[in-house]
Amino acid sequence: MQPSEVKALLEARVEGCEFHIQGEGCNFQVVAVGEVFDGLSPVKRQQLIYGALADEIASGALHAVSIKTYTPAQWDSAPENASA
Repeated sequence: MQPSEVKALLEARVEGCEFHIQGEGCNFQVVAVGEVFDGLSPVKRQQLIYGALADEIASGALHAVSIKTYTPAQWDSAPENASA
């Protein structure tokens, strides 16, 4: 899979989030930013993203997915946000 394919899947399945995807083949790093994460525990945030990719993980199209989630306020000061 390509990063653009992973991004398209997530955008179609998780409302109100901005996604930044890196990686290739079946190993990807996902950074998700959205109000949807406000008030959710870190585990619930991870489950939301893993759930959106469950079919691809089960099929083996995605093997390793590293996930970081932020609310927009958290993203403003996140180290991954190069424009901060």
